[in-house]
Amino acid sequence: MAATRTEEELDTFQTISNWIGDIGLVTTKTNPQDALLVVEDEERGITNMVIDCEDPIVEIQQAIMAVPEGADTAHLFERLLQMNGSLVHGAFMLSEDGTQIRFRDTLRLATLDLEELRGTINALHLALEEYGDELIDLRHSLD
Repeated sequence: MAATRTEEELDTFQTISNWIGDIGLVTTKTNPQDALLVVEDEERGITNMVIDCEDPIVEIQQAIMAVPEGADTAHLFERLLQMNGSLVHGAFMLSEDGTQIRFRDTLRLATLDLEELRGTINALHLALEEYGDELIDLRHSLD
């Protein structure tokens, strides 16, 4: 069951929702009571990005690729760690169940502003521009 949000929390959620539009993302799902947004911008490679506005942080996650069960993933994981070293914001990560590679960033809600949120979105876009083809090749190498 969703937690009851205070008026301040709902105002903060609405502010972030407005910023999403200012950044040029399209909100496809919204749940103010759970403080969740799902957004997209196909031109930037963003599809079903989840923005969780749970105080004290905003957690942003974008699925990148599935990890096939039983695949030899050593090279994939090594390369993702190397890629993480050049990302401006966020990092590539493995989902808790080990089935998906995601981009993830966390931002402090109390000090969040539009430019910091925009920076995370732009960092993902830059990462996909720089590494998108390689990520596709890495995924195909697991089959």
